[in-house]
This record gives sequence, C-alpha cells and structure tokens, in this order.
Amino acid sequence: MNKILTTFLLLFVSIPFYFGQYFNTQRNWSMNKKELVFGLGATGFLGDLGGADKIGTDYSLKDYDFNSTNIGGSIGFRYRFHPYYSTTSILNFGMIKGSDAHTNEPVRFNRNLQFRSPVLNFSQRFEFILFANEKFGRRYKIPGLKGFREKNEQFYLFSGIGVMLFNPQAQYNGEWYNLHELKTEGQGLPGGAAPYKRVTATIPMGIGMRMGISRYWRIGIEISYIKTFSDYIDDVHGVYYDPAVLITQVGPASAALSNPATTPSWFEPGSQRGDKQNDGLIYVNFTLTKNITFHQVGTKRLRYKQAKLRSKF
Repeated sequence: MNKILTTFLLLFVSIPFYFGQYFNTQRNWSMNKKELVFGLGATGFLGDLGGADKIGTDYSLKDYDFNSTNIGGSIGFRYRFHPYYSTTSILNFGMIKGSDAHTNEPVRFNRNLQFRSPVLNFSQRFEFILFANEKFGRRYKIPGLKGFREKNEQFYLFSGIGVMLFNPQAQYNGEWYNLHELKTEGQGLPGGAAPYKRVTATIPMGIGMRMGISRYWRIGIEISYIKTFSDYIDDVHGVYYDPAVLITQVGPASAALSNPATTPSWFEPGSQRGDKQNDGLIYVNFTLTKNITFHQVGTKRLRYKQAKLRSKF
C-alpha cells in the first residue's frame, strides 16, 4: 500500500511537466476560481465482512462486496489558484454496509457477521488538472457573425487529508444496536481488546472529470478510494471474546452479535474474528458544479469582466 501511495504522489507532482501542452494559453482558468460542488452516488466498503467467494484479499477490488453498495452524497467548495492546481474542502456523507451473507466462501459465510455504519468524512483535497479545455463566450458581438463555442472540460487527479466519523451497528431481534457500546471483542474487559475510537484520519485519492453544460454549471464524475487508519469501521478486528462474560458484563445482545455464526463451535474464544488490516471506502459520485466566481448583475457586468480579462492577451 505504501508503494501505491508513493507512486500516486510522484504522479501528482511530476505530471504537470508532461501535460502543459494540453492547456489553453489564455487565462480562462481564472474565470472558474471559486465553485460550489455537489455530489450524489454510490458508497462501497473494503473491510473484513462479505466479499468474493474465497479467502479475503486485502485492498483489492476482487474482494469488494458489490451487494452492499449504498447511497452517499457530498458538498464542497473548490478554489482554483493555478492553471494546474486547485484545492477542495469537501464533506462526504452516507451509509456503508457489509455482510458475510453475500459470500459463498464457507468459513466467512458461516461466520455470519454483518454491519452498517453512517459515515461523515471531511477532507481537504489537492487537485492536479491533467487536461483542461476552457473557452468563454464570443470576443465580439457582430451581427451575423458567430463566435467560438464555449468549452469547459477538465480531467484531474486528487489526494489530500481528512477525518471521518463512523458508528458501526448491527441488528439483533429486529433492533439496531451500536456495536461500539456492546464491546463485541471484549473492549475494556479483562483480557479483551483495547477500546477503539469512532473517528479516524483518512487519505482520499482518486480521479475525476467535469464537462460544462453552461457558463456556470458543470456535470462530472469522480471515483475515489478513501484510505482510513482504523480497522474497526465494521467493528471487526481481532479475536472472539468469551460470550459468557459478555452476557454477564454487557448483555445478551453483545454475546449474540459477537458470534452470530450458524455453527458457533467453529469460532471459539481466542480464535480469529477478523484480520488486522485497516478498512477502506470507495466513492463513485456524479457531480454538479456551480461557478460562483462572478456575482452576475445583468449580462453587461459579466461581459465587461470577460472583455477586461481578455484585453491582456
């Protein structure tokens, strides 16, 4: 995973030297400095639960639980400070899920663990624009003469830092329980795991494209992987804890959700419950972007600003 991060960062820094030829020579980029970004799409989870019909594979889409894909959204503010670079403050929200019922691998299917978790992830992203084709309006309004068509297209890479809040839950007797409070791996109990926090740092990384549909609006798509620094987003990390202690110390829901296996004897206290690799998320968002660089008060003011900008070239 460290090699992937290193490669991504090297591309992020070095590619401008190779892609400069794909940018307009005019300063049309400065007419899109400030934008509001809205997103709606799918959320996915890469962790201990569900996955392919075989032994789990860390950090691989081969082990992705497609049946647990859910809906999420985002809202953010983007500031472009250079033809190649911009930064976006963005809040992603949604629900992620995972279930062993979605795999036919015998041991994982019998383990029978499942979860859902609302997530709230705030990130500060840094974007490198691989390609931009941006042209605005007509230079002169001459009757019978058409100007060039407006263009507003971008392809970009992004990465950054963030923080995410999560709260894993599971269902027992028709009611949803917060798993953090149930101490399913004996968190804080004698011989059990250490308590975990429901907040983690994140590193988003991905690729996106935007296409203008008017002078102020763009539509696009973003695909991103969110690296986290927690293995408890699904409440599964270490080994099974003694259910008899959980019943007396926490309650029957704790014991039941700690080991809901169809054959509980396969998973005795102390046997492996999950791996110790940190969890990850996947977002696929369709985006809508609003240019707020100008506060339009009639068309004359906008044309004046454009004419003033172009007169420099």
